[in-house]
Amino acid sequence: MRRLLLSVASVSLVAGFLATPSASAQQSVNFFVGGFLPAPLDVRGDGDGRNDVLVKDYDFLGYRFNQFNGPTFGGEYLVGLGHFFEAGASIGYYQRTVRAFDINFTRADGSNINADLKLRIVPFDATVRVLPFGNRAPIVPYIGGGIGVFGWRYSESGDFVDDPPGPLPKNPAIFNATFANSGVATGPVILGGFRVPIGPLVPGFEVRWQSAKGNLSTDPVSGFSAPKIDLSGMNYLFTFAIRF
Repeated sequence: MRRLLLSVASVSLVAGFLATPSASAQQSVNFFVGGFLPAPLDVRGDGDGRNDVLVKDYDFLGYRFNQFNGPTFGGEYLVGLGHFFEAGASIGYYQRTVRAFDINFTRADGSNINADLKLRIVPFDATVRVLPFGNRAPIVPYIGGGIGVFGWRYSESGDFVDDPPGPLPKNPAIFNATFANSGVATGPVILGGFRVPIGPLVPGFEVRWQSAKGNLSTDPVSGFSAPKIDLSGMNYLFTFAIRF
């Protein structure tokens, strides 16, 4: 919690420095909702991807990775820096749970041994945008980037097989447990989109890419198969701003 508060304070400080407005600067509150698509398995981790827990879990768990695609939403404060630049500070929320099953073992009755993989990400982003046609155009395209601080939590909860070293046992022991880690990671954010001002109301669309990795504990108590969880991915967002 202390690391999260310090990281949020850092982003707020940067955003405040970038977005110190004059009395006449255009400001807006921006709301967004859309979908978050985590980075695909084949581009995860370091080298061959074996450092990423969701890649390593594929050795013994069956699940559909695209089920981690899910809704995200949040809000943002934007302030103009002249007619061609603006700064923003935002917070979002994403959470998804995916059902997995052991691919090597089943119960005595033939049913699956199931567990839930759950990922939550709360991004705090400080960004700067370039508006090539200015903020008074009928359609306002923009590109930009910045830094994100990602509060995250990952857990694996359900039934697991006690798989000792050596040949696979015929009747393995099954136990119920929850393994969870949380933390804070930082990384770059790149975005682009457009807005259509209609008086003080400004609908639009945005694509936002984020990249960061969280550190997982791999000691026997934690139960995780790899030391990293990749928080990278694409956000596809419908936006709605109110200018004042």
